Amino acid sequence: MSDPVSNLQTAYERLESVEQQVDDVGEARVEAVADAHRKATRLLDRYADSATGSGDFQSYLQFQNEFIGLVDELPEDLPHREAFEAASDRMDKRRLNEGDFAFARETLEPAAETASLLSKREEARDDYHVARRAAHRRKTELDERLDELDRLQRLGEVDLDAPVELLRDPIESYNESVNAAFQRFRREASARDFLDFVAVTDRYPFVEFETPPSDLREYVDSHAAGEESVTQLLEYADYSASKLAHYVDDASALQTNVAVHRTYLERVDADPLTVAWPPESAGVLRHRSEELVTVVGRFADEETVALAREIRDLTERDDYERLRTAAAAQSELTDDERERVTSGVVADERAEAEAERERLAEVLSSTPSR
Repeated sequence: MSDPVSNLQTAYERLESVEQQVDDVGEARVEAVADAHRKATRLLDRYADSATGSGDFQSYLQFQNEFIGLVDELPEDLPHREAFEAASDRMDKRRLNEGDFAFARETLEPAAETASLLSKREEARDDYHVARRAAHRRKTELDERLDELDRLQRLGEVDLDAPVELLRDPIESYNESVNAAFQRFRREASARDFLDFVAVTDRYPFVEFETPPSDLREYVDSHAAGEESVTQLLEYADYSASKLAHYVDDASALQTNVAVHRTYLERVDADPLTVAWPPESAGVLRHRSEELVTVVGRFADEETVALAREIRDLTERDDYERLRTAAAAQSELTDDERERVTSGVVADERAEAEAERERLAEVLSSTPSR
């Protein structure tokens, strides 16, 4: 893999060199040489065939006049003017051949080198910008790499034998119970009551249900079909208009307000009421579980509410954060990562990444942005 540090240093040195060469000559003088060389080359290309040998005499005269006239009008102090004069002198004769044109091109090579400084500088600037972007990109990659290695080291230092089941078992029991209770609530409650419940959770920032669509709420509140369960409404939404007319008072209204929100209704599940594993920090989980006790109590039995209270009580344990960190380590660390941490490989990789990042930071600070 190419080294961004070496690439940037090389690109910077090349740009500095080309810019110095332009400064030594003078930018305006370089531009004048480039203009003169471009015009001379254009004439050589245009008349190379027609003005040589037994070609068109009129072309020969026109070329000779234009080329010699071009050189005569060049500034006296133009760099490489002597090369232009040598080429012009070679063209000032009665017959021209291919050798004369070759001589002119070769003689003008020094002028061509000076003229190329502008394009070389532009190319060097582009390469420099590319090298700086690559160095910045690599530095960002190393920052992310260092964060990941630091995470592995922190997790590797955790007591992986800690009894995390003291947290996991109550959380699993609660999640299982609240899922079952919610599914029962969804099947048995009216759609009106179900959506009222979901809407009420907007008051609880740690219970993140998606707010019911307003037109759907309005429909279940104002139509008799709202007394049916969500499960039943979704079944109705599959009926044809003629069949649906036997079950609801306004088939069109149901299709307009329920069928279009099928995805929303199918997506509402108990996930916002469950507790993740590994669990959140004690402070966050405490606030969340306090809200869960209240919210779950609106539809679930006392056993499920009691399990929510038990989750809240877990956050009061003196060893909660130690167990939580161990749970995170057990969940996040693979066997390979654990071995890399304990064997010292991660520490070595971190030292290498830190050294490379320092080199990148140093070269970026010593090479200005242009």
